[in-house]
Amino acid sequence: MDIYIDPAINIGIPLLIIVIALITGTTIEKRHYRSIHKREKELLTLPVLNCKQYPVDRQVERVQFVSGSVVISIDYFKRFLAGLRQIFGGEVRSYVSLVDRGRREATLRMKEKCSDADLIVNFRIKTSSISKGRKKKIGSIEVFAYGTAIRYSKTA
Repeated sequence: MDIYIDPAINIGIPLLIIVIALITGTTIEKRHYRSIHKREKELLTLPVLNCKQYPVDRQVERVQFVSGSVVISIDYFKRFLAGLRQIFGGEVRSYVSLVDRGRREATLRMKEKCSDADLIVNFRIKTSSISKGRKKKIGSIEVFAYGTAIRYSKTA
């Protein structure tokens, strides 16, 4: 009987951990995307432009630098899948969703800091990976979004 129990434990426990990581990571990612969608709808009226020029037909009341940053970690299951993808080649979708979530979250955090502004110009995004000391391994990604918020005077 022991010849069946030992392999079942040796294979079953790591497999169980991988399944738990998959379910937990997917749940957290879906919850984060729901939050992003909701907040994007709320801040839809605040335009973000990547050009340096802005409409000068009205008087500017206030100008301020605004920024938002986020550090998002990849879960172990996605890191495992990314490792397999590196062996066989192709698009690493788990990292694509990581970068997408990071960009959108950093942009939202920037917009939330100046929700009374009329527009944001000279918008830029910078990304960097945090490798946890291992070469060429992504552990987390930092995304930094910044721009210039402009509020126009309400008087004519």
